[in-house]
Amino acid sequence: MIKLSAALVFLGLNFYTYHYLATDPVFPDRASFEEFPDQLGDWTCRERQLVDDEIIDNLGVTDFLLCNFENPEFSGSVGVYLGYHASQVREDGGGTGVNTIHPPAHCLPGSGWDIIDNRLVEVDFHGLPQVPATVRRLVIARGNERQLTYYWYQSRGRVVSQDWKKILYVGFDRAFRSRTDGSLLRFTVPILREDEAAAEASFYSLAPQILALLPAYVPE
Repeated sequence: MIKLSAALVFLGLNFYTYHYLATDPVFPDRASFEEFPDQLGDWTCRERQLVDDEIIDNLGVTDFLLCNFENPEFSGSVGVYLGYHASQVREDGGGTGVNTIHPPAHCLPGSGWDIIDNRLVEVDFHGLPQVPATVRRLVIARGNERQLTYYWYQSRGRVVSQDWKKILYVGFDRAFRSRTDGSLLRFTVPILREDEAAAEASFYSLAPQILALLPAYVPE
């Protein structure tokens, strides 16, 4: 019911904005992820991963960073995806057309991963617009593989971990700030030898270093 209500409110706000508060969209200045460093302390991105144009079009992403960061002090690499969307509405100006960021929890089952643990947790990192911030933590499984995944939406000065809230904020900010830009941050760490604590340690080591640089790439 909450999701349905949120969707209806979003559609109503989008319709009202397009027909009654029609203003030019605002696209804030930002640095490209091409400029994001590959070396963060002892963490190294050795080779950035490319994505097919068809996948990029399907995601609707404007700019992204996708790489596995490695650190000799930690046994597993950390897969990092930073995706920035300059707009989450249709370019043709349709009143209800949306191009929202795809939730990883919805996409993972289609890739063969089962979500065996799904919870909201608080993190307190420098570089987040508010601290502590609530983010989503998943443990996923495929056969004998296990991975720890953290993700959240960091958009227009907010950290959002629930999809229905993201939808509401997009409609609200389009109406009152002429902005619908936003980003998805996802960190994925393999759980080796059932050592979930080690995977957690890798995430907590790398994430603050990325977030400290993020405001230049994800405008508040």
